[in-house]
Amino acid sequence: MATYTFSQVDVFGSRSLVGNPVAVVHDATGLDDERMAELARWTNLSETTFLLPPEDPGADYRLRIFTPGEELPFAGHPTLGSAHAWLESGGAPALTDRVVQECGIGLVELRGEGDALAFRAPGFLRTGPVDEETLGRVIGALGVEPGQLVGAWWIDNGPGWLGLELDSAASVLSLRPDFGALDVDTGVIGPLDADERASTGADVEVRAFCPGMGINEDPVTGSLNAGFAVWLTDEGRLPPSYVARQGTALGRDGRVRISTDDAGDVWVGGTSRTVVRGTVDL
Repeated sequence: MATYTFSQVDVFGSRSLVGNPVAVVHDATGLDDERMAELARWTNLSETTFLLPPEDPGADYRLRIFTPGEELPFAGHPTLGSAHAWLESGGAPALTDRVVQECGIGLVELRGEGDALAFRAPGFLRTGPVDEETLGRVIGALGVEPGQLVGAWWIDNGPGWLGLELDSAASVLSLRPDFGALDVDTGVIGPLDADERASTGADVEVRAFCPGMGINEDPVTGSLNAGFAVWLTDEGRLPPSYVARQGTALGRDGRVRISTDDAGDVWVGGTSRTVVRGTVDL
């Protein structure tokens, strides 16, 4: 058994303790796959991550990401929270204006945005329209009512997301999924009305349902928001910059900030706050 430095970081919260926590094990060299998976099951968080020396010479560090049910090639809030923990513990990026993370999908760039971090949205591993049989099964499991569905698209940038655009934030929050019948990891998005936008500072409501990862509903989800942003800004149904709210149905209050740079790349950002610092014996 060895002792490792450990952080637990709250990501995307509008304030402390209302975002999505990620457990981060620093300098995890020596841990095998099964021990990593065991810790992820034990923490029972959406994701637990392990910081490792890079294998790619272009990266500052390598990250492995585990849910309670599986390892992921990429995930958004673990990317931001782990980069925050790495920097906070003294990590020094090779480039002055970028942190470069190596993970299962390759290299992911991060940049500072005020007191927050943002990652460049990765490309899709799978995209395009959803077949009618799959779509019917998913909207049936979620309880989407006739007239609520605006669009559906595969927006898989690693975790495997199917994206549904609904007519309103109220429709998004009204969903009561049958998780036993939901066999596709699915995200839903819908616009807030003018009064809600003014009171919350957000433009859209998002929810993420991923029972296949061992998580019925994820509190705040960077990869899903990245997928929605790339899909819907490209089609002109969302502006180049906006704010998504997520976690409302779970008593959380997440904010995900989307921006598009001059090159057309989408950046996904939000706050990270270290809540727990210590060690873990593994």
